[in-house]
Formats: sequence, structure tokens, C-alpha cells
Amino acid sequence: MAYRPQATVQAVADAKDKAHEQVVLPAVFTAPIRPDIVHFVHTSMAKNRRQPYAVKENAGHQHSAESWGTGRAVARIPRVSGGGTSRAGQGAFGNMCRKGRMFAPTKIWRRWHRPINTNQKRYAVASAIAASALPSLVLARGHRVEAVPEIPLVVPNSVESVNKTKNAVALLKTLGALADVEHARDSKKIRAGKGKLRGRRHVARRGPLVVFNEDHGISQAFRNLPGVELCQVERLNLLQLAPGAHLGRFIIWTKSAFERLDAIWGSTRRASSTKKDYKLPHNLLTNPDITRVINSDEVQSKVRAAKTGSVHATLKHNPLKNFKAMVRLNPYALTVRKASQATEAARLKQRKAAQEALRANKPVQRSKADAGALAAKKKHKPNKKKNYARIAADN
Repeated sequence: MAYRPQATVQAVADAKDKAHEQVVLPAVFTAPIRPDIVHFVHTSMAKNRRQPYAVKENAGHQHSAESWGTGRAVARIPRVSGGGTSRAGQGAFGNMCRKGRMFAPTKIWRRWHRPINTNQKRYAVASAIAASALPSLVLARGHRVEAVPEIPLVVPNSVESVNKTKNAVALLKTLGALADVEHARDSKKIRAGKGKLRGRRHVARRGPLVVFNEDHGISQAFRNLPGVELCQVERLNLLQLAPGAHLGRFIIWTKSAFERLDAIWGSTRRASSTKKDYKLPHNLLTNPDITRVINSDEVQSKVRAAKTGSVHATLKHNPLKNFKAMVRLNPYALTVRKASQATEAARLKQRKAAQEALRANKPVQRSKADAGALAAKKKHKPNKKKNYARIAADN
């Protein structure tokens, strides 16, 4: 989008208007540039120019063919009846057969055209006009505008009265725009593909688009130049402003047409005079330079300092194998471990005392619980001799 407040009316030889006059840049040049909307609308508009076509309804079915059925070791495709010629017995009707129909024959009731939302069309045209004011986009599209003094290029109103092609060529040469016309002329070549047989034999690049307010002979002067197109300012359309859905068309504006844009499109606050209750779309960001916003003092003063050194990701520990992780999940696990350790220490101490008593041939002093467990163990000790006797008696 262009934020320059004014544009210069370029000097033209034999011009009656005041040269190098400054005109206010219309608000439409500050509209948001949306390539996605432009591509969508351009695709739909291009489809609306198509003419329905289809193959003949009975094409490929004009045979007395019938399938031979099963049992003859051949495919069940319908076969031409009769005999005496090589055609008899050949497959018919199928799309894999010679002289057969095509697969899914085309019909004229296909959905050829696409309805387009009016607001989307206006948004796309406004974006294309705004993109035409950026030299980087115009150069990226392939136009030769290195010698053009300024973009957008505005010329005096007297250009609308030019009615000779030689005067139009002299005008373009003065403006430095003749190189783009010559580039379009030299790019003409034969189309690759079947289109060369269907009335579309040649292709060429697009040159400048001349936008005027009133036709006093300007269309007659420019219409024969290769690649040059003309359009009345109230009839701007996306197919001319962004051919191929590529933004950045090189446009030559007459002063009256340039000044007429404000009345046609209005602004973000003032409604258009020709489009009922229509206002230009506004930008969500007042400053689209994100890098400049991030690096500004206001943002950087609130940003934390960058971390120095290598930062490693923390590993997740298994609580069943890592006791510290278990304590974080269950603090009572520490109490259980301490109690278990105390019990184990007492048991080791008692075992050590028992070993020392055996070495000294002294009776071991056991606790009541241990003595009761030992007695129960002796009481329930199986008698192997009695068991063997019972097994023998049973046998």
C-alpha cells in the first residue's frame, strides 16, 4: 500500500495542462493488498467467460454391438456383430475400445459459471489498484518501468485527446514507458498445445493499462499498440488490473481519472458516491512492518533478556524407580521409608546378637513375638514318616 500524500502529474510535450502539478493520492491506494482474495475472485471471473461444450450424446454408441457373455474365454465387453471384416468381433462402447465413447462424457449442464460476492469483487479490485502503486510489485510482475519517473504514473488530461498512434508512441517514449510496450511486442509467440488450433494461436505479455475518464480519441490512438489496454475509470475490472491473478499491473492514469477514484471508491470513513453505502476496507495493522514493531523500544523494554548458555530439556523420572520423584508425588513415602529402615536396622542388630551368642554358646534371648512364631513353626512341621506310611497304606 502507498502512503505518499501526493502524486505528480508528469510533463508531456505539447500539453495544455500545467506540468508537474501535484494531485492528492486517492484513498483507494491505501487499501489492504490481499493476494488470496484477488486469486479467488480472478479464478471465478475467468470461469464466467467460458462457453459450454460437450461431446455428442450418442458418440461411441453407434454400433450394433452386444456382449458374447461368459464361456468363450474373452472379455464381456460388447462386441461388434456381423462378419467378413476385421471390425466384426472387436470391442465397442467402452472407453478402452477403439472408436468407443470417452469416460464420463462431458455435458453442457456442467456448472460453468460462478456467482461472486459483490463485496469480494470490490475488495479484490481495490487491492489490485493499491498494488499498482508499489514499484516493487510492478517490477516483480515483469513490467519494464525502470525509466518511468514515478509510480503511479499520472499524465495530463490532454492525453485523452490524442487520436494518432504515432503521437501515442511519442507520448510513451517521453514517459519512459515505451520499453514495456516493446517488451510485450517482442514476447509474441505461438501457443504450445491444442489451443493454437482453436483460435488462440498466439500469446504475448501484457503491457501498460491506460485508464481515462472521457474518450476524446485516446482509445483510437492506443488500441493498435501491442500489449496496451484501455479502460474507463468507472469500469475497472480485475481481469485487467491483475491479469493471471498477479498483482502489480503497470497503469497510466489521466489526471481526471486519477481524481475520480476518490468519488468512486470513497475512503474507510467516507462512503462512495457511486457504490451505495460502500466504504473501503481498513487495515488491521497500522504498521505492517512486523520487524520494526518487534525491534521498537516500546516492545523491547518489556521483553525479557535472552537466556545464555545451553538449555537442556528436563527428563521425566519414573516415580517407581526414582525416589525423589516419588516423594514429590507422595510426601508420605519418606516416612514409610524411614520406618522401614528403622525396622530393618533393629532386625540386623538382633541377627548380629544371635550370631555372637552362638559363637559364645549362650542361649539366644528372643522377643515374645519371635518365640511364638518359632513355636508355631515347630508345631506345624510335617511328619514325613507318618505321611509315607499313609501313602503306602492307600496303595
